[in-house]
Amino acid sequence: MNPLNSLNFSGGPGALPESVLLQVQESMMEVPGVGLSILGISHRSDWFAAVVAEVETNIRSLLGLSTNYHVLLLQGGATQQFSMVPMTLLRGKVHPAEYLHTGYWSGKALPEASREGPVRVAWSGEASGFRRLPNDDELVFAPDAPYLHYVSNETVEGLQFHRVLGRDDVPRISDMSSDFLSKPCEAERFSLIYAHAQKNIGPAGVTVVLVRDELLADAPANLPGFLDYRKHIQTHSNFNTPPVFAIYVILLVTRWLLNDIGGVARMDQINRSKAALLYRMLDGSDGFYRGRAAPEDRSLMNVAFNLATPALEQQFLAEALAVGFSGLAGHRAIGGMRASIYNALTLPAVEKLLGFMDDFQCKQTR
Repeated sequence: MNPLNSLNFSGGPGALPESVLLQVQESMMEVPGVGLSILGISHRSDWFAAVVAEVETNIRSLLGLSTNYHVLLLQGGATQQFSMVPMTLLRGKVHPAEYLHTGYWSGKALPEASREGPVRVAWSGEASGFRRLPNDDELVFAPDAPYLHYVSNETVEGLQFHRVLGRDDVPRISDMSSDFLSKPCEAERFSLIYAHAQKNIGPAGVTVVLVRDELLADAPANLPGFLDYRKHIQTHSNFNTPPVFAIYVILLVTRWLLNDIGGVARMDQINRSKAALLYRMLDGSDGFYRGRAAPEDRSLMNVAFNLATPALEQQFLAEALAVGFSGLAGHRAIGGMRASIYNALTLPAVEKLLGFMDDFQCKQTR
């Protein structure tokens, strides 16, 4: 395998498990038992219908979902969900939907929701530079809101909620794009969860949506078919030509999570071990490496940090790239560094990064 595959710390697309990559490599030429390349198999074939069915079953098993939830495999990324959610749940409503503005991606959802109806920002971290998340004393949720929307893990700023927010009598909607299937998430406390694939579960091109059946009871009747969850439910995620390749990779990743890892609780243990090593490095560096997020809100998926000067940061990134570490540059919105340690990024890869970081600090401070 290319060693760069194992040292991909990018914020997305993220690393894929080596065993999955090997299966994908084989399937590009011929899917076992099918005789065709994965790139040439019809989305109308019985084989692909079985793939979709198994993906749905695997995700239900991993999250413990009951049968009143639909598992959809849609296109358009999380960005399309920024619009589909309010089109379905906010259009024509009098009371405002409540949104938390906790970082770059939750900020992207706000204007799209405002196109469809009234929105109230229940809390914003903008004044703090999105370096922390709200505590419970700062949050007051309205009982008449059509729904509450928040991002579970802010990929750019390295912030993650470690609890479920909101009222049980108001639908919870969460963008879990960057921590989906990385840990148990009490999925049945949410009315709708969405997550694009290119962080933890596959390549770009497909978005997983989990939606409680009763949430759609009062959805507008005149939505465009492609933007209507009910149409996708009726057609089993095959309303139009779906991304067969991307969905097949999700199948392989869910099998890996179930059979090789042993489920999301075990995946969470591994992810916590990786994050603990990195944050210990930051905290023990005497300020050489400066963690961005408040310690209580640190992400287990995206470790954002800075060095003393932009010039030193550029030197760090150049030297890291030269020895094989990919994707460590922070998001363009805030700069700095970011080590994304999604599911498939291994503990040995993190240990190699720590060795590099320690050597780099020693060279600069000797």
